[in-house]
Amino acid sequence: MTVDIGRDPVTNKRKQKELSGFKTKREAEKAAAALITEIEEGTFVQEKNVTFKEFVNTWIETYSSTVKVSTLRVRKHESGRLMKYFEHKKMKDITKKMYQDALNDLQNPEGKKKGLSYNTISGVHSTGRMIFSKAVELDIIKNDPTQYAKLPRAQKTVEEIEQEEEVPKYLEKEQLAKFLNTAKRKGLGQDYVIFLILAYSGMRAGELCALRWSDLDEDEHTISITKTYYNPSNRTREYQLLTPKTKTSKRKIDMDPFVFEELKQHRKKQKEIMMKYRSTYHDKGFVIAKTDALNAGYPEFIKTIENRMRRLLKLAGLNEKLTPHSLRHTHTSLLAEAGVGLTEIMERLGHKDDDTTRHVYMHVTKTMKKEASQKFAELMRSL
Repeated sequence: MTVDIGRDPVTNKRKQKELSGFKTKREAEKAAAALITEIEEGTFVQEKNVTFKEFVNTWIETYSSTVKVSTLRVRKHESGRLMKYFEHKKMKDITKKMYQDALNDLQNPEGKKKGLSYNTISGVHSTGRMIFSKAVELDIIKNDPTQYAKLPRAQKTVEEIEQEEEVPKYLEKEQLAKFLNTAKRKGLGQDYVIFLILAYSGMRAGELCALRWSDLDEDEHTISITKTYYNPSNRTREYQLLTPKTKTSKRKIDMDPFVFEELKQHRKKQKEIMMKYRSTYHDKGFVIAKTDALNAGYPEFIKTIENRMRRLLKLAGLNEKLTPHSLRHTHTSLLAEAGVGLTEIMERLGHKDDDTTRHVYMHVTKTMKKEASQKFAELMRSL
């Protein structure tokens, strides 16, 4: 059965749609009537013969002009996970069941012991929704197959549940003091000032690598966080400075004058390096800059900071699984122990909302409340 669907706006020729595959004449007439109703109401969409791969490539090209390069990299990676299911399929042929089956397979892949985590699949689904939503908007497809998709959840073991409840690892104040003392005595190059800043500010490693001397106010003893370091290839000269992770990440941190005294000493040493390599020094004002002849002045790698921390933790006899990010958790715990409120802590860390920070805070304050109760009971027993 053939139905007129209007005229081509360019050639003015009549366009028709062929309806086929029906078991009875009544089914065909019913489908034709529904199609005619859509045409009359202006809701008809002539779906295009575009493959998933073709559309994603076009979408990525458009999307790239609206987001940071780091976000684009994530979207490319996540859309790539859907490619193995839909790469050569036409967008209009991808059904709700096919899309749900893809999500389910990511969580429980055939022939493999373990699939992707819930958070990773959630990210893939977010990208999938963006892709198909845009396809609907552009009249490539009529219906969005992601609309009613459910994220699969694996049945967790008792051990996994217990691990989830575990408080993120951080250093107690005595351990932090030991770590910083080890960095001062046995640290390589700039280790001490790196970890002193991270410990006393709670900033991210990427924010530290992007820090410039112009971000420091020596009179007010504050550090302004306005950017973050991005270098996925770990090629010294291919770094980028991006806007902060979130809107709340842009902030000003009050620092102890003691840290600024150490920074003054650090700057003197840095100026000596600048003089030594003055003809090749990458003079962009980075606080934590490389010191070797070939790359002097370029911002330090985040990976280098991670490796240096592991070395110092081992020398100090502390948990070697801790990372620079663990110092943010440490900062949270010590602020909570000092009586600083959760809202103030989140502002200092540049968080609008964060379950991990809240988890650490609640763990520390719960212990403090228990101690307060014990002290009261001891007081009453002494009467």
